[in-house]
Amino acid sequence: MSLQQDIKDLQKEMMLSIPADVLTTMQDETVKLIASGIAAQAKNIGDHAPAFNLENSRGERVSMQDFLQQGVLVVNFYRGAWCPYCNLELKAWDHVLPALNKLGANLVSITPNTKEKSSALLQENPFAFDILWDCDNQIAKNYGLVFTLSETLRSIYDGFGIHLPEFDGNDRYELPMPATYVIDSDGSILHAFVDADYTKRIDPQDILKLLQQRL
Repeated sequence: MSLQQDIKDLQKEMMLSIPADVLTTMQDETVKLIASGIAAQAKNIGDHAPAFNLENSRGERVSMQDFLQQGVLVVNFYRGAWCPYCNLELKAWDHVLPALNKLGANLVSITPNTKEKSSALLQENPFAFDILWDCDNQIAKNYGLVFTLSETLRSIYDGFGIHLPEFDGNDRYELPMPATYVIDSDGSILHAFVDADYTKRIDPQDILKLLQQRL
């Protein structure tokens, strides 16, 4: 089953479990974010990828340059362990990881969640790739991905039991737009997927096809 189908199934579940007025409000907030044009400000194909040196869930420092010395790097930005869409996406990436590695590519996923929260996620889902802690979204900001969650959505998320300060270790209420970048060994961006609609994600199978075309 594809990631896109998994997302469609999740959306059907949401429609049954979340009150219609709440869903409508969430959708309206997404439309506002899209209309702001924020996605057009993000790093794109041909740009030089901002470097990173971040901690993984084991407390080890991991740098972009270390990975690029090995070849192509896929960098995935996700909102947090609390996001069901992100969790589906991470599982899809883990599924294709052996195929990515066979094509000479590595994968990391970057989140504003503290390494403790990422460790808890990995205990339930032992992904084979590194999840990196982007404290205060500093790297995501360098990629032009960050926005501040509206007061309306803060209230809704709190009602769901999602308290972002507990996940991110701050009270900024800043989130990265979900994004995936393919970075060449020279640091240039070969492919970029950024969408202000948090329900939209690129299917990892599409990245595999891209990498296969480069061989």
